[in-house]
Amino acid sequence: MSEALVTDTAASRPKGPSAKKTSKSGGPGFFGRIAVFLRQVIGEMKKVVTPTRKELVNYTAVVLVFVVIMMGIVTVLDLGFGKAVLWIFGGNVSVEQ
Repeated sequence: MSEALVTDTAASRPKGPSAKKTSKSGGPGFFGRIAVFLRQVIGEMKKVVTPTRKELVNYTAVVLVFVVIMMGIVTVLDLGFGKAVLWIFGGNVSVEQ
């Protein structure tokens, strides 16, 4: 029979003062972490593919159509709820001076 491989996870790590990392753990310092972050950002930016003009026009059209549809849905709901509130609470009240 083979034995199960036990890995060091957050749940299995010992808790207590000896388990805490010290600030001199040998990892990169503040500026080193910033440099690593910037290198990762540049690496990710190199993976970005800019859309062609046709794709950009297509994406823009899709977004505009979606926005118009959502505006219609919200308008219908707003008018419907407004009419319902006026019907429930009596919207025919006239104020005489």
